Amino acid sequence: MKKIFYPMLILFVLIPLGLISENPAWAEWENEYYQEVLGFIPKGIENAFKIKALAPDYTIDGLNDVLAYYLSGMLGVALIFGIFYLLGKKLAR
Repeated sequence: MKKIFYPMLILFVLIPLGLISENPAWAEWENEYYQEVLGFIPKGIENAFKIKALAPDYTIDGLNDVLAYYLSGMLGVALIFGIFYLLGKKLAR
């Protein structure tokens, strides 16, 4: 279990790097981005269902934008590691 904390700690430290990028995160593009880059919006993306995010655009009402971005990143890292950790434990049986 301790081994999982080091990669998580590294990712937590790297989270603020997303704030200095002018480009959107990979695969978090709006339909306008596809139109601009590809010249069209793929049908599957255009007709995809939309999920109401817990922290849309990495913002949380009542919190500073930088703090909300950081907390959103930490939540995402923790969720992904948690899912794969539980999946690994389940498959190891």
